[in-house]
Amino acid sequence: MMTQHGIQFGKVAVLMGGQSAERRISLLSGQGVLQALRARGVDAHAFDPATQPMDDLRREGFARCFIALHGRFGEDGTVQGALELLGIPYTGSGVMACSIAIDKAMTKHVWLAEGLPTPRYAMLRRGEYDAARARAVMQELGLPLIVKPAREGSSLGLTRVDSAGQIDAALAQAAALDADILCEQFIAGDEVTCAVLGQGAGARALPVIHIVAPGGQYDYQNKYFSDVTEYRVPCDLPAGEEAAIQALALRAYRVLGCRGWGRVDVMIDAATRQPCLLEINTSPGMTSHSLVPMAARATGIGYEELCLQLLASAALDNPASPGGRA
Repeated sequence: MMTQHGIQFGKVAVLMGGQSAERRISLLSGQGVLQALRARGVDAHAFDPATQPMDDLRREGFARCFIALHGRFGEDGTVQGALELLGIPYTGSGVMACSIAIDKAMTKHVWLAEGLPTPRYAMLRRGEYDAARARAVMQELGLPLIVKPAREGSSLGLTRVDSAGQIDAALAQAAALDADILCEQFIAGDEVTCAVLGQGAGARALPVIHIVAPGGQYDYQNKYFSDVTEYRVPCDLPAGEEAAIQALALRAYRVLGCRGWGRVDVMIDAATRQPCLLEINTSPGMTSHSLVPMAARATGIGYEELCLQLLASAALDNPASPGGRA
């Protein structure tokens, strides 16, 4: 039975695959985590909730789960709720934090209520808007603007709209993935991301990564399958900016009640140099191109060690509840 800092891991399930549009990336993340844990002697096994009933986790004696699922049914509180009922500790944030964080509009509501900066936005509902409403959104937010599904990751369904003639196709693409469509003010400037590890007052921000993608398009292809995108870590930001972004990321993470780990995406306005929160990922990627392992590596934490640390942080929202055994 592998231990880390005195913690007994027992039999570990690496949840991967799932039913979301990000299934392909989840399988890549999960295989990386699985190999890393096995390399460190952990009794780790692949588990795909799309093909196996969740009850099998308890029937087969799994002691904890490493969630390498992305998107819906993995990062939205649903699988977390199932694991709470099963009483099996899991990595990452709990039910409420995940369910809020997956929804970009709800996340904005919380951040704005806490006085945290995020781009202006408007929401459209699939089948409930017309051409006049779409035009009104463009006038309100200005061009260019960003159109994306409210509850997808990996830039799936995201379009930058530069002219009025592009809005219909952009809305249709987002609506194909989600009934709720987020139209967001475009912030011209530097794109950065900041990973966070831990919980509450003990949470800490990792080094900021400055992302420089071809043509400024950090899309699905450039995120996972391109070797052209440049990741600058240590970042090349002016003095003081990195610390300010780290502090902002920590606040954004804490006010949502996140735990374990997460990654906060930020735009820095080129004109004002002010950071602006885009979204937070509660189950970030763990592929060869992923950003949290990259930031951890910059602090001397290798991929395998990162996986062990995350596994050691596995917990339940309610460990004292019936079935809870954390």
